[in-house]
Amino acid sequence: MAAPISLPLSSLASKSQHLVRNERRMLAASDDGAMMKQIQSTHAHDDRYVDVKPILQVIENVLHHIIPNIDHAMNGGTGHIDALDDRTDSSAVDGALDALAYIVHKICCEVSCKCSGGGDAHATTMGILNMLSSYSWAAKVVLTLAAFAVNFGEFWLIVQLCTSNSLAKSVALLKQLPDILEHSPTLKPHFDALNKLINAMIDVTKCIVEFTELPPEFISKDEPPLSTAMAHIPTATYWIIWSVVACAAQITGLVGMKHDFRTSTSEAWELSSLAHKVSSIHEHLQSLLRLCYQRIDEKKLLEAFEDFKRTIETPQVDNLRILLKIFRKEETYHLLNPDKTKVHIDVLRRKYVLLLISDLDISHEEIKVLDNIYKGERVSSELNYEILWLPIVDRSTWNDDYEQKFSSLQSLMSWYRVNHPFAIEPAVIKYIMEVWGFVKKPIAVTLDPQGKVLCPNALNMMWIWGNSVFPFSSEKEESFWKSEAWTLELLVDRLEPNLSTWVSQKKVVCFYGGVQMEWIESFTTATKGVAKALGIGLEMVYVGKNNAKERVKKITGLIKEKQLSHAWQDDYVWFFWNRLESMLYSKTQHGKAIENDVIKQEVMTMLAYDGSENGWAVFFTDSDEMVRANGEKVLSSMKSFDEWEKLAKEMGFIPALRKHLEGIHDEHHCARLFLPGNSGGIPERVQCAECGRTMEMYYMYRCCVE
Repeated sequence: MAAPISLPLSSLASKSQHLVRNERRMLAASDDGAMMKQIQSTHAHDDRYVDVKPILQVIENVLHHIIPNIDHAMNGGTGHIDALDDRTDSSAVDGALDALAYIVHKICCEVSCKCSGGGDAHATTMGILNMLSSYSWAAKVVLTLAAFAVNFGEFWLIVQLCTSNSLAKSVALLKQLPDILEHSPTLKPHFDALNKLINAMIDVTKCIVEFTELPPEFISKDEPPLSTAMAHIPTATYWIIWSVVACAAQITGLVGMKHDFRTSTSEAWELSSLAHKVSSIHEHLQSLLRLCYQRIDEKKLLEAFEDFKRTIETPQVDNLRILLKIFRKEETYHLLNPDKTKVHIDVLRRKYVLLLISDLDISHEEIKVLDNIYKGERVSSELNYEILWLPIVDRSTWNDDYEQKFSSLQSLMSWYRVNHPFAIEPAVIKYIMEVWGFVKKPIAVTLDPQGKVLCPNALNMMWIWGNSVFPFSSEKEESFWKSEAWTLELLVDRLEPNLSTWVSQKKVVCFYGGVQMEWIESFTTATKGVAKALGIGLEMVYVGKNNAKERVKKITGLIKEKQLSHAWQDDYVWFFWNRLESMLYSKTQHGKAIENDVIKQEVMTMLAYDGSENGWAVFFTDSDEMVRANGEKVLSSMKSFDEWEKLAKEMGFIPALRKHLEGIHDEHHCARLFLPGNSGGIPERVQCAECGRTMEMYYMYRCCVE
């Protein structure tokens, strides 16, 4: 009878330690140029296709079942078998592995053999790369990881079942495997490092596979960032296979250690170092993958942008196709109607539609005034239009506060609105900003029943003339300007309910503004004194200041308390100044130069007055005689009434005041004109309201919350 062969119980472990120590020599060398050439020389892909996704899913199932069980065992739990919870498509896996089972088995044998014999990790890795030379890089890592999942899965099944299954117990006895639970304090650092490395390997493998699935119609392998990623994938593949060999060496090292169990802390350190290396590779590939998706999104956005541009510029049978393209998915085609119930967007088909575009900072005053116009007097039975609110938001900063603000604004609106801001197609948002010029200030784009854009911003004309200018086309807007003049009616519209009575009574009407209470008291007192001396009727109305809501509210209260004059409420003040700005933008949109446009000159003068912290005043009579001046000039004129009193009795109040003001020359003045930079174009040339010289242009960024 032959004598039994006797092997040292720790021989396999020592060979495993030798294999792992070889990593130290290769950690840096594998990334240099020579090593890259060596790795690339093994690659001779013959364009064979391997569907790696179902295989990778099975690998993840195997390894993600083992890792929690290891953690459980290392923390003192008893071995257990998970309940069957496998959602893998078996038919897909069978189809993918049908011709690959042999190569997976071959890799299993190669790794087991080399690890058992204490082979060099680099040589083993290169051997596997040569074995898989005709496969793609993604297939190389997936097949190698599949082989590891088989070996590790079989090992852990034996470890897990050996206490309850006689077959598993016998196999564990033949392999002389140590009791994992008994040695868990010693093995825990090793298995912790092993788990980290396995997770990192899976992450990198999934990342490599993801690169292969990027749509070639939107990103090219020959251009960065994908070309950069493809250049790094061979190195990543090398390290995944190396990691498989290192993990297998650790597992193989446990064979034969039942009675002579010992381990080296350096092995756990080596695995941790390798896990760090692979994790770094994953982070780098992940950053490149993000850049790839960013490039893909940019290309998709540009393609969708051009598609929407073609659609909206092409004559349509009706407006529905354009309206549908505004939204991202079919399930977002529903709107909230004025009754706050969901309706399909086709309710707007073949209607005039105003696309109200704003962010979530649209003011309540704006909504209230637009609501009055929308629900107000319709000038004809054919005046049939709807409003659809399209809120433009920054999706990256969206939170519960914005959600609540969106819902609150929705509740104030009596027209159609989207279910959620995210329902709007990003390419349409790009078009809205780049072509229609939306930045911050709300706009309303007019679409006719066939979807043709009649005006890129109808809000200007709506603030000026309301529903009279329906169908809110640029042509209608221009025709209205041709018949318009700078009159009291144009300036005030129907904001002052007593205006018609005052005009019929031949009274002088004064509108004034500013936020200095001392000037307001002095001006109103002095002006009333002048009117009394001349024996003329006078009505004064305080119209506040633009973008100074809280200060104006406080001053309005004091004016009413002291009975200095009439004063408008908040929304009237907002509408007055907004109409003036709208007049300027509307005129500018139609190319009206300030030199030959009286209305534009007067509007810009009024806005320049408002840009100053000082007050101002404008006087009208029933015959639309007018005179205006800044606060300092008009107050000094009223206080020095005795200088032009005789002239006033001869010529009348307004002609005399105008003549007196013309004789006042300021050597020093500073006029400012503040205009929002995204409301239909900024005039290139602006004349000073005080001296007529061309004003200098500056850029100003303002955040003014009152």
